[in-house]
Amino acid sequence: MSALLNQRWELFCIRLCEGRTQTEAAIVAGYKPSRARQTGARLVTIGDIQTRLQELRQKAEDATVMNVLERKQRLTEIARAKLTDFMELGQDGSWVNIGAETPNGGAIQEIHSRTEYDDDGAHPTVHTSVKLHDPVKAIDLLNKMDGIYKAEGAGNEGEAVKQNVNVVIINGDEVALAVIELLRCGAIGGLIEAGAPPVDEVHSPQADTEAARLPLAQK
Repeated sequence: MSALLNQRWELFCIRLCEGRTQTEAAIVAGYKPSRARQTGARLVTIGDIQTRLQELRQKAEDATVMNVLERKQRLTEIARAKLTDFMELGQDGSWVNIGAETPNGGAIQEIHSRTEYDDDGAHPTVHTSVKLHDPVKAIDLLNKMDGIYKAEGAGNEGEAVKQNVNVVIINGDEVALAVIELLRCGAIGGLIEAGAPPVDEVHSPQADTEAARLPLAQK
């Protein structure tokens, strides 16, 4: 099957195969961000898109391309590696020792070496430094590949869940007035313990002040 005639569908498929989520792929393909999640979920159910995705993924599984297991193995090397893996310690000090059998060699990002001499140009000393890839980033990528963040409560396709919380600050008098109204309408009547004072005996300074302002006919 050749590239899809629908350019947005084709771009959606390509981005999915690159590792984007359905929502991200839909946005990159030109669909409205406000509806990208629903659009992405709908697109992957279309027969032509499913066929195209399978074709693209088969092409990506060439022998020269790392498969999922190989990628996880390399990331695990980075996450587990320690500088001491590449050092030898002895009475004369420490030195770098890296060979074909050195464990976690895939974690090495850079190796720098320089030679220094004394004032007479003799007694060469080799200084070697090793820099490793960031293990925290490797762990983060492994978590994403395994879907751990989504399982721990993220939104669909790894998107964070957003919640809006409105906080209202009220003073003691307003609380008392609110309780009085709830008691009168019976909303919290079941919470009143035996022997509690009647509603009319519950007062607040603000309630008493407002009552004093009412005309006599309304009291």
